[in-house]
Amino acid sequence: MRYAIVVEKTENNYSAYVPDLPGCVATGHTLEEAENEIRAAIAFHIRGLIEDGLPVPSPASIVEYLEVTAA
Repeated sequence: MRYAIVVEKTENNYSAYVPDLPGCVATGHTLEEAENEIRAAIAFHIRGLIEDGLPVPSPASIVEYLEVTAA
């Protein structure tokens, strides 16, 4: 499956979360580390849902970038 992630730069590190998997979050000192950590967190999260007999949400989020000009 392919899930959208959101990565935010904070003062000291990067934070990532998955809109389609509430509670699935990770952090890293670098962007690459945050991406690796959220990848592992997604796999862990999905395994936990399966083990608990819960449904695994299908990826549904749509990611777009919009260009905006200030008036």
